[in-house]
Amino acid sequence: MPPRIDAHQHFWKVERNDYGWLTPALEPLYRDFGPDDLAPLLLEAGVDRTILVQAAPTVAETRFMLELAGQTDLVAGVVGWIDMESADAATVLGDLAQHPKLVGIRPMIHNIEDEAWITRPGLAAATEAVIDAGLCFDALVRPQHLPYLLEFLQRHPDLKTVIDHGAKPVITEGLWQPWADRMSELAERTGAYCKLSGLLTEASPDQGYDDLLPYMEHLLATFGPERLMWGSDWPVLLLAGTYPGWHAIADRFLNSLDEADQALVLGATAARFYGV
Repeated sequence: MPPRIDAHQHFWKVERNDYGWLTPALEPLYRDFGPDDLAPLLLEAGVDRTILVQAAPTVAETRFMLELAGQTDLVAGVVGWIDMESADAATVLGDLAQHPKLVGIRPMIHNIEDEAWITRPGLAAATEAVIDAGLCFDALVRPQHLPYLLEFLQRHPDLKTVIDHGAKPVITEGLWQPWADRMSELAERTGAYCKLSGLLTEASPDQGYDDLLPYMEHLLATFGPERLMWGSDWPVLLLAGTYPGWHAIADRFLNSLDEADQALVLGATAARFYGV
């Protein structure tokens, strides 16, 4: 059996103070989270390793994550951050890429005011540096960003890209379009992958499995098991549920697939995509 991989989780230390979004108002999240907190949850769920993803738009946080990853076998790879508009982006990336566990980068697109930011010509040099380094690109987007992401990916067809959290559909309001058609178009016209993650926090507290199901079914039908990877988005997940709870939802959903396809979504696709 291939290893089970959680394709999307975070660690942070509040005192680092570079997580602009992390405030005391987010009470369940406003504390430190590290490998010792996650290890028992992985053991309970039968998850072997993880992909640790950036939560702050600083190179310093990326170095912090790489240091943590070097201290634990739980983390198979790290998705960090660089300033893609900086003149020295390629140099910084090359330095970070010396660490064997760096597998990709992620700009925090959904926090950038300009919805078309990803199409700026000034990002081309950094993007090509990511490709040349053999690294991956996590696209943290919402539905309104998808037309611009399509343009960007068609401009850079060799960039290995995964769409985080299914592009965060507005499940609270039951919105289906234009999210559904835009995701289908991206899957058909690019080689992008997608993460089956983050959906629980896009739903309201009174919504459950049946409300998530159409969105999960669309992602599976659109990308297929060979381009879909499960992730927890822990500890952000704690705003809406628990690690065992979200893992159980995924298991229930994927139970209709044969063992080979389940293994793809639950680890093999992430392992192949990130090269871990």
